[in-house]
Amino acid sequence: MEFIQHEKIDLKSDPNFNEAWVQDIIAKNPSIIGLGDLEIIDKERIQPRKGRLDFLMQDTDESTRYEVELQLGPCDESHIIRTIEYWDYEKRKSPHYEHRGVIIAEDITTRFLNVISLFNRTIPIIALQMNAIKIENKISLVFTKVLDETGYEAVFDEEEDYTEVDRKYWENKNIKDSLAKIDDVFKILNEVNDQITPKYNKYYIGLKQNGSVNNFIWFRPRKKKVIMGCRLEKSDEVDNLFEENSILSKFKHKRYIVHLTHKNIEEKKELIKQVLQKAHDNK
Repeated sequence: MEFIQHEKIDLKSDPNFNEAWVQDIIAKNPSIIGLGDLEIIDKERIQPRKGRLDFLMQDTDESTRYEVELQLGPCDESHIIRTIEYWDYEKRKSPHYEHRGVIIAEDITTRFLNVISLFNRTIPIIALQMNAIKIENKISLVFTKVLDETGYEAVFDEEEDYTEVDRKYWENKNIKDSLAKIDDVFKILNEVNDQITPKYNKYYIGLKQNGSVNNFIWFRPRKKKVIMGCRLEKSDEVDNLFEENSILSKFKHKRYIVHLTHKNIEEKKELIKQVLQKAHDNK
């Protein structure tokens, strides 16, 4: 491999570049910022009385949204405040998603890194330092994560928004196929406990047992899949169960978040029953 010396470029002071140029680069390939396979929900998103959010992004699991604020040059107080305000507004607007504030700047000093860290236990903030590198006559952007949200301690509460709705509310969202698949899961669930019925809430579908809420399982229907939350202790047995059956799952906030395709629900009924039984026994 031949070594080539690179040159670092200060985008803020270089008249050939501006924030719009960087936005276009990110828009063409959101994965460049290093936060996984993300899709852009909106760009220059208008925030009431607060300006415009550079990017609203979402992961392919449709469970987490990222409020991304870009700034050329060094990070400053206003950059941090804007990011927090935009994160808060989008979180309130769409509470059925997890939200992460993302600060991108060319220079994040130790001082501001310490300030951001102070918020990190209550506000999930990710800080990315962006470097523009010139090699010969070509330019590359390199994003380095200097702070992630590992200190964030929020827990998803199924009763956070207990606004009850009817089934028609969900049918109007044009996800009838996924609702039908949830009906199939409830049939399996009733083999475990025939006293359980669905409870339709504004942001998720939970459970009732003899008239009382009992959300050891909850559902979030999407157009092509069903996201199922299972209140279970993390274990190698359950991890292997999902992995061996090629079912996407994550463990966070003391529960498994399982992504069931329509095909999974049709073909993996015994597996689903096994998981439902475990969650039922663990409740």
